[in-house]
Amino acid sequence: MDTKKIILGALVVFVLYTIITQPAKSADFVLIGFQGISDAAQGIGEFMTELVR
Repeated sequence: MDTKKIILGALVVFVLYTIITQPAKSADFVLIGFQGISDAAQGIGEFMTELVR
């Protein structure tokens, strides 16, 4: 249980450090992430539409 807390804490510190030191690169990563989620949702929607037909 403690290991999970340590890893999560280290991840939060790393993300905050990256956002503070390289905000433009962080924004690019967020954009890429949301684009990937959007593409996946669109693909699922198209799949379901074809499945219903």
